[in-house]
Amino acid sequence: MSTTPEHITVIGLGNLGRALAEAFLRHGHPTTVWNRNADKAEALVAAGATEAATAAEAIAAGDLVIVALLDSTVARQVLEGAADAVAGRALVNVTSGGPEHARELAAWAAEHGAEYLHGAVYAVPQTIGTTESSISYSGSEAVHQRGQASLDLLGKGTFLGADAGLASSYDVAILAGMYGMIGGFLHATAMATAAGIRATELTPMLLSWLSDAFPALSTFAEEIDGGAYSGGESSLAMNQAGLTTIIRAGQGLGVPADTLLPIKELIDRQIAAGHGAASLSRAVESLRSAA
Repeated sequence: MSTTPEHITVIGLGNLGRALAEAFLRHGHPTTVWNRNADKAEALVAAGATEAATAAEAIAAGDLVIVALLDSTVARQVLEGAADAVAGRALVNVTSGGPEHARELAAWAAEHGAEYLHGAVYAVPQTIGTTESSISYSGSEAVHQRGQASLDLLGKGTFLGADAGLASSYDVAILAGMYGMIGGFLHATAMATAAGIRATELTPMLLSWLSDAFPALSTFAEEIDGGAYSGGESSLAMNQAGLTTIIRAGQGLGVPADTLLPIKELIDRQIAAGHGAASLSRAVESLRSAA
């Protein structure tokens, strides 16, 4: 069996693309890079990368072609501009986008004789290649298996299935949860500072409480999947009362309820439909019924 390192191409040298290329170079992979702004390639070339003059030239050079561009529209434009070079290539697109964009690009790749794997990166660029980095993949299982040794250099990899849009479906859902958490944190610190409490004083207590509360999410998940919202210790009615108290307290401090009203409205709709004794997790049905 050949031990020759796989030749990697990285298309796009923003913060993520540069970090990916650096990781491959550190592990001895011949690496070709391309970016529309050629200045971003200079440090990588100094570290041993080869700069391609065009995206098509870069794609033709790589056994595994990693695409890390600004958004799905730019990724599609760049690949379409290099359509003659993609036949026979293994494309791994880690550009952020929705599941529909991944599926569309997978179909386009297949039409042009390429294999397509989509990746969702859970890391900041400086953690790429460490145990703090993880990437979920979906699409071509053959590409994932063939390139797994190289891809695992970037972080812990998980293959989710053949649907190219699946990794993005997980990604946007997880990020929605993250932004909801950040919204709650910002609201909490606004209330605290209005009451004369420093955000740095509040945060350790908030983190401790959240750590204790996180296991409830697994219970909620089982209730949501089973469609059985038996109530228990966290009913909709109890949470409606709690949110009402928090909103009034915040308004008394001069803090508007912008981040709390949306979740309260979901709860209110379920209670109005007669489900006040049901579990808080039933609020998800307000989102499902609005879909």
